[in-house]
Amino acid sequence: MAQQASPLLAPDSTPEALGLMQGFPPAADKTIRFTDPDYFAFPKLRWTVCHFRELMPTTAVRNGSEGVSELPVDIDAGIDAVEFLPLGLEKSMTWHDAFDANYTDGILVLHHGRVVYERYDGCLDEHTLHGAMSVTKSLTGLLGEVLVAEGKLDETALVGDIVPELERSAFGDATVRQVLDMTTALDYSEDYSDPDAEVWTYAAAGSPLPKPKGYEGPRSYFDYLQTVRKDGEHGEAFGYKTINSDVVGWLIARTTGVSIADYLSDRIWSKIGAEREAFYTVDSIGTPFAGGGFNATLRDMARFGQLVLNDGKWAGEQVIPARVIASLRDGGDREVFARAGYELLEGWSYRGMWWISHDDHGSIAARGVHGQTIWIDPAADVVIARFASNPVAGNAANDPTSLPAYRAVAEYLMAQEQSPGLVGRE
Repeated sequence: MAQQASPLLAPDSTPEALGLMQGFPPAADKTIRFTDPDYFAFPKLRWTVCHFRELMPTTAVRNGSEGVSELPVDIDAGIDAVEFLPLGLEKSMTWHDAFDANYTDGILVLHHGRVVYERYDGCLDEHTLHGAMSVTKSLTGLLGEVLVAEGKLDETALVGDIVPELERSAFGDATVRQVLDMTTALDYSEDYSDPDAEVWTYAAAGSPLPKPKGYEGPRSYFDYLQTVRKDGEHGEAFGYKTINSDVVGWLIARTTGVSIADYLSDRIWSKIGAEREAFYTVDSIGTPFAGGGFNATLRDMARFGQLVLNDGKWAGEQVIPARVIASLRDGGDREVFARAGYELLEGWSYRGMWWISHDDHGSIAARGVHGQTIWIDPAADVVIARFASNPVAGNAANDPTSLPAYRAVAEYLMAQEQSPGLVGRE
C-alpha cells in the first residue's frame, strides 16, 4: 500500500482533524469505503482501524453474561515524565512524547492488575473496538497451545494428517509445532511493497467482495491455503508468514468442531469479564481471519494480557493451563529465529505465535502492524496494551521508540514500590 514519504504528524492526521467520515453523511471527498484502494493507507488508516465492522462482514466473539470484571484504577501521574533512550539515537524521549511519535490511538498500563496509565486519541476511546492486526496471531497461537497442552492436538503430527485438504500443499508435511512456531518453508512472500507478492493473492481470496468477471483464483482462506507450495525444508529457519496462523485456525476448527471465534469465546473471552463483545473479520464464506482479523477494546486486550501474566488464571479460576504460559516464556529456538535477520530483536525467539524477548524480566509480546502491542513483563508485574495507526506497517519503524519505553516504565514502577512513603499502592 502506498505510504506518504513525509506523513502528517499524529495530531494533524486524526479523523477529526482531517474531517474523515465526519457528519451525516460525510463530505464526498472525506468518505471512506471498503472498495477504495487506499481505505487502509495512511491517513485513512487512522479512521479505518476503529471501523472494520462498518466496512466488511464480521463474526462475534461473545463476552459472556457473568458481568464485567473490575479493573481498579490507580493512576500514576509520574509515568508521562519517564525518560528513555530510543534505540540508535543519542537524545532521550519521554513516555508522553512517544505517544504521538508512534501515532498511538490508545495505551493502557496495568501494574499488579491496576490501571496506572490510560490515554486515548484519534478514533479510539475506552468503549471503541480497534483492529488488533497481527496481535490476532498470538490469540490464535495461544488457543493452539491450549489444545496441545490438553492432549487434543499432537504437536508432532503432520498437518496433512489432521486436515487432509492440506495434504498436497506445503503444509502437508509440516508438523503442528512447525506451523505454531512459523518455521515452515513456504513459497510465499509477505512483502506488501511488491504488487506481485503472494500476500495479494491471499488477500483477494479472503476478500468478501464479489470477484471480478473472469476471476478463477481461490475464493476463501481455505481455498488459498491449499495452493501454497513448499520452498526449502521445514524447521530450518523462522519465517513470519500470516498464512501459518490461518492454518492453525483451521487446525483449531477441525479439532474442536467450532470456529476459532467460538472457541476463543468459550475458552477465554467469556471467562475474563470482557466489557464488550469482540469480533473477527471474515471471508466470503464466514471464515474468521485468524491471522489478523480480531477487534476489541483496549481495556479488554489488557485483560487478556493480564490473563497471560497470571499464568492463565483469572479471578481464582484456571482458565487455560499454566503450562501453556510456561512453554511460551521458555521461548523457541533462538538460532532458528536469528536466521530471519531481525536486527532490532537480537537474542529473541518465537514460540506459539508470541515474540519472546529472553530479557532479564522474562518479557513476551504480541505484536501487530502499525504498532499494535500487548507487552507482558512478569518481573515488574506489568501489562502494556497499545493500539496505534502508525503510517509505516512494519514494527521496525516504531520499535526504537517502543521497546525501550516499555522497559523504562516497568523499571519506573518497580522503583516506585521500593520508595519510602509511597501512596496509593498495595
